[in-house]
Amino acid sequence: MADSLNCDLKSLSPLQLFERVTEQGEKVRALKAGKAPKDEIDAAVRMLLSLKLSYKTTTGQDYQAGLPPKDLGLINNGTAKEEDEDLVDPWNVQTSNAKGVDYDKLIVRFGSSKIDTDLINRIERAIGQKPHHFLRRGIFFSHRDMDQVLDAYENKKPFYLYTGRGPSSQAMHVGHLIPFLFTKWLQEVFDVPLVIQLTDDEKYLWKDMTIEKAYEYARENAKDIIACGFDINKTFIFSDLDYLGTSAGFYKNIVKVQKHVTFNQVKGIFGFTDSDCIGKISFPAIQAAPSFSSSFPQIFNGKENIQCLIPCAIDQDPYFRMTRDVAPRIGQPKPALLHSVFFPALQGAQTKMSASDPNSSIFLTDTPKQIKTKINKHAFSGGRDTIEEHRKYGGNCDVDVSFMYLTFFLEDDDRLEQLKQAYTSGELLTGELKKVLIETMQPLVAAHQERRKQVTDEIVKQFMTPRKLAFEF
Repeated sequence: MADSLNCDLKSLSPLQLFERVTEQGEKVRALKAGKAPKDEIDAAVRMLLSLKLSYKTTTGQDYQAGLPPKDLGLINNGTAKEEDEDLVDPWNVQTSNAKGVDYDKLIVRFGSSKIDTDLINRIERAIGQKPHHFLRRGIFFSHRDMDQVLDAYENKKPFYLYTGRGPSSQAMHVGHLIPFLFTKWLQEVFDVPLVIQLTDDEKYLWKDMTIEKAYEYARENAKDIIACGFDINKTFIFSDLDYLGTSAGFYKNIVKVQKHVTFNQVKGIFGFTDSDCIGKISFPAIQAAPSFSSSFPQIFNGKENIQCLIPCAIDQDPYFRMTRDVAPRIGQPKPALLHSVFFPALQGAQTKMSASDPNSSIFLTDTPKQIKTKINKHAFSGGRDTIEEHRKYGGNCDVDVSFMYLTFFLEDDDRLEQLKQAYTSGELLTGELKKVLIETMQPLVAAHQERRKQVTDEIVKQFMTPRKLAFEF
């Protein structure tokens, strides 16, 4: 049996091993607190020591609670091939691959689980309808504990959604819509409450802007979020600068998280240095707090045991790995997560979109003419150098940004497959593919702009007022 266990452990990634050690530690504490029989406690302790030894053998590091393996890298006999690694953290996304980040490697590195066909089929059975194309096409590709959320839903137990936005600029781009479009769909098919955090405090701490400007951006971004079509009776949008000062429950959870995470741990997780301001070091606790229902007593009637599901881009995962580690120690359920891929810049999937570079993406304020110009001039092509070569060898959809954008925004699966085959065979030229994207994006952005015009300051105020939502708890 020991050999079987060792074999199982060898197949785990460093982060999965780390989580196994953490879970076993929690089990030992629970057995001791419950005054379990001595032989049962001893067996659990032996298992914990064995797991810690496996962790050290694999990573070369001693296990430290709350501090995942350094660099979160793929560790192979103690060495990581840095030149092959993508850099992914909450502030940086870098890859040298024209196809973009290697998400299969990222799943192993972060220790999450792939959203496979079985899970997608289970979601379809639970909701009684076809899953969102973001799921069908692997745009949301990874998860933590989505099975638990479905267990709860199937057993008529409540859960809620939490997502957010860091308001770093007045104008959002189409990539910023991805988590909100998916969250809106989740809210509708599961009929659950939603909280949306606007981290204006984070942007003030990280960016060269005034606190007033950060708050102004938060309210402007709220208009774009509301324009996605969220139900005001089921959705609470809040600015950290506003809400933290009015909610005792929210602040209590922040302090609990702060008490259980050391400076050493946040340095290991987020790469903070001694010269970073203390606001940055304490901020992760603020992003963690909405994962706990007791942060919103007006919505959940003071209940603390309601699980949270967080749809977000995978670069936000470090915040919630920390949160999941802390949660059992402060008597809260671990949040579950659904991770999306990154939205590519127009110039190619290996470059990062920037709010300061208007040509790096299509912004929600762009005119039809600007959209057409940007796509024609800047969208990275997977086509050949000449028409003759393209007709002969075909285009590469894996690196073509116009095709990538269509996988996000063209809902018709059959049409997308037709375009893929035509472009790959050389029948469809790059200019023709760009024309399809222009014809897809222009009405989408124009419709969003029309909805946003209807969002008044009074409507924003209603969404952002702490209140009871249309649910009983």
